Order: sequence, then structure tokens, then C-alpha cells
Amino acid sequence: MARKPDVVIEAARYKNGQIVMVRAYERRGATFSDHVLIERKALVERLQKGERLAVGSREELKASTFKLGSEVQLVKQNDHEWISTRPHATSDSLDGAPVF
Repeated sequence: MARKPDVVIEAARYKNGQIVMVRAYERRGATFSDHVLIERKALVERLQKGERLAVGSREELKASTFKLGSEVQLVKQNDHEWISTRPHATSDSLDGAPVF
């Protein structure tokens, strides 16, 4: 990932195989916010706008430093939209993001 992500997803909540919301950090200039909850609709809108989202975790005692994992993408398949870290996903899945 060449540029810093706009949102770092730390954990996800699923219902019936779809993401309901995620716990994440938003980039605010040179730093990141405290954790925020973002619902599925807002995630889809952000991905459609071209924002960069990644799965990751904050490094302890290092402020806005993250261990980044996979980039999150919007996968369209058979009139469905999936939020996933895999390019050929058939359901929502964020590899490396625990469930909360």
C-alpha cells in the first residue's frame, strides 16, 4: 500500500454473513482518530468514493502507528456487493479483523 489508508479497520461485527459495522480509526491529516464505529452503508459509500481502507491494529504506545494487513475492497458479483480483503469474494470477509 503506497499511500496511508484513510480508514484502518480493527474489528468487524457480522450478522447473517454480512458486515453490520466495524470498529475503525479514521485518518485526520497526519494522525488518526480514536476508534469509531462505522456501519455497512457508510463503508460501501467510502469505498465507492475511492477512499483507501485496510485491516490493521494500532501498535501499543505508538500513537498513530499501525500494523497494516490487507487492503479492503468492494467486490461486485451477480448484483451483490461484498466488502472483502479478497478480490473474488462471495461474501463479506475481512481477513485479520477479529469479531467484536
